[in-house]
Amino acid sequence: MASHRKWSPPGTRRTGIRTPALATAALTSVALLSQTAVAAPSAEPRPSLEEVEKKVDDLYHQAETATEKYNATREKTAKQRKRVDSLLDDVARRTEKLNTAREELGSFAAAQYRTGASAPGSASLLLADNPQDYFDQTQLMNRLTTRQKAAVDDYVTEQAATSRKRGEASRSLRTLTTSQDALRTSKADVQGKLAAARELLSKLTADEKARLAAIARKKREAADREAAELAAQRAAAEKKARETEPQQGSSSGTTGTSGTPATDSSYATKAGKAIAFARAQIGKPYVWGATGPGSYDCSGLTQAVWKAAGVTLPRTTYDQVNAGTTVPLSAIEPGDLVFFYDDISHVGLYIGDGMMIHAPKPGAYVREESIFYAGESIIHSVVRPA
Repeated sequence: MASHRKWSPPGTRRTGIRTPALATAALTSVALLSQTAVAAPSAEPRPSLEEVEKKVDDLYHQAETATEKYNATREKTAKQRKRVDSLLDDVARRTEKLNTAREELGSFAAAQYRTGASAPGSASLLLADNPQDYFDQTQLMNRLTTRQKAAVDDYVTEQAATSRKRGEASRSLRTLTTSQDALRTSKADVQGKLAAARELLSKLTADEKARLAAIARKKREAADREAAELAAQRAAAEKKARETEPQQGSSSGTTGTSGTPATDSSYATKAGKAIAFARAQIGKPYVWGATGPGSYDCSGLTQAVWKAAGVTLPRTTYDQVNAGTTVPLSAIEPGDLVFFYDDISHVGLYIGDGMMIHAPKPGAYVREESIFYAGESIIHSVVRPA
């Protein structure tokens, strides 16, 4: 019997029934909406150029701080290594001396044995193990000469001293191992900070790098203006001092223009030598931990320039800041050391007119620059080397 159900064209909907085409479209829409709802959150906004610059500067500062800690640890490790070597050499000399004394005491024992003064076993004990066990026997000691008895006493004393030195060397070796571990940690810290700074800079476009260089130029120009102002102030103060006290000179008087001890001719001579040496280093690369002659870090440079003038400075900024007389910024003279930041992690050599020569940071070279290169607020102190 033929069906009387009415035919419906494909793609149309009958009540309560969704056709395959519409169902597929609906499922597709739901899937797209679901994907949108669970999509990963948008990436963090790209930092501004100013933020990148500040972060890089902070990382370089942290790297320089870590460098000074590395320098201090390396110096400590080097001293500890020398101590260990000295102790081991001392132990070796003492051991050789004991061996010689042991042979001499053995000849004493053998002579006593040949005369029948003691039992055969006593001589073999002396020659094999502890000579004191043998010589402590009253019969033998009574037959020894005064010189031989003194030799026994010396041997026992030297044996005890050698034992103490061996213990001291062992403890020093453990300390050296600890220092070497700390040195490796300090080195990794510096390298980590520098790697982070390089990574940030590598993400900059060519245009951003150009803009960053322009910002740096503006900062240098502002720093140069501050340096010129300082130089003008110093010149005015010196002129006024000459006019009011014509007999008082900076090289022969007892006080300077700011009431501080004036520099004398000997200091000026040494400072001139230090500055001349520093100028000869301009253009050499900053390398953390370096002390010359091909490269320097900041304190390595200041140590080297004053060494050229015949003055020995400690290795690190933390020690150099205490190696002289602190003077106010208003009384600064060529040759003085300028220290920066609260943690005293950077130093430069003042050359006059508000300028210094320093090894700035990784990737840079020894150069002349205003002491206000990052503003006056970061200047920690000025020290005149002893």
